[in-house]
Amino acid sequence: MNKEFFEALDLFEKEKGISKEYIIERVQAALENAYKHELGGQALIRVNIDPVKSDIKVYRQRTVVEEVTNEITEISLEEAKTLNKRHKIGSVVESEVKPKNLRRLSAMGAKSVFIQGIREAERSMMLREYEEKKEEIVTATVDKIDPETGDVIVDTGTSRVTLKRDEQIPGEVYTVNQKIKVFIMEVKKDNTQRGPLATISRTHAGLVKRLFELEIPEIQDGTVVIKGVSREAGVRTKIAVMSRDENVDPIGACIGSKRMRINSITDELGGEKIDIIKYSEDPAEYISKALAPATVNDVIIINAAEKTCRAVVDSDQLSLAIGKKGLNARLAAILTGYKIDIKTTADDIAEANYPDEVAPSEDEQ
Repeated sequence: MNKEFFEALDLFEKEKGISKEYIIERVQAALENAYKHELGGQALIRVNIDPVKSDIKVYRQRTVVEEVTNEITEISLEEAKTLNKRHKIGSVVESEVKPKNLRRLSAMGAKSVFIQGIREAERSMMLREYEEKKEEIVTATVDKIDPETGDVIVDTGTSRVTLKRDEQIPGEVYTVNQKIKVFIMEVKKDNTQRGPLATISRTHAGLVKRLFELEIPEIQDGTVVIKGVSREAGVRTKIAVMSRDENVDPIGACIGSKRMRINSITDELGGEKIDIIKYSEDPAEYISKALAPATVNDVIIINAAEKTCRAVVDSDQLSLAIGKKGLNARLAAILTGYKIDIKTTADDIAEANYPDEVAPSEDEQ
């Protein structure tokens, strides 16, 4: 029986990845708890597990006293000497307890302690694995879709995690067994669930950044660097890149031959539009490029410390520069860190003629 137990430990270590030493500690704790319950709550129990000899022994410990006041923890000197003549007052007497005497109730308690210990070990392993993957992409399999909340349960290969509705790309439809890429935003230990809780997302800008890093070899080897990402999930992303090699075009590298690289990324994002922008150390140039696809005539830095500026465009480029519901301007502002005031060329000329920014009256017009 003992031999089979130790063989099972080896198998468990191989399949679960939990060390045999840890499992032995949990078995010891489980047996100590069970025998203590069996012999009385105050009983002192020592469990010796020897994996080399494939041997498990359980001992009850009692202290030698002149007069016994607690039969659970004490033994008289007279009785102790019948076991070993060398015992004296204060000695600890150990007597082996046979497993066959363990009642079913105590055995169930031992099993409960053991299972709890294994679960704690598994949770600790999951926590470590998720911490290593924080702010990284993992490929998950859709396991279940909640029809009421819209939340999606996915299997990451480590555990099942919930992809909340507000972390899903708007309009995206999932099917069971579908493979999707998710971004691990946060990892923490949840006291209520007593396990690691990973917050995953399909809307986070980090997902796009990691997809580019996975797809573009020049980013992987450090030739092309991502300088910033701003995103409205499901609609548009702006990503700024630069090259450390003057012979490598960072935008061309990201797009790829026949747009194969960028198409692979947009396919993963459900057709989301991506503006790839060449980063510049010159704020005016950077802001101008960030407002793509609009053509910008001029960018005036109003206050570099407060990061405010004015972008000047032709009248027919104004709606393009601002974007639907202000999206293009908002993403450009997030990307560059500047508050951007967009004006048309006509507005700019008018303000030049009226330096105090007093608008002309109707009569004057």
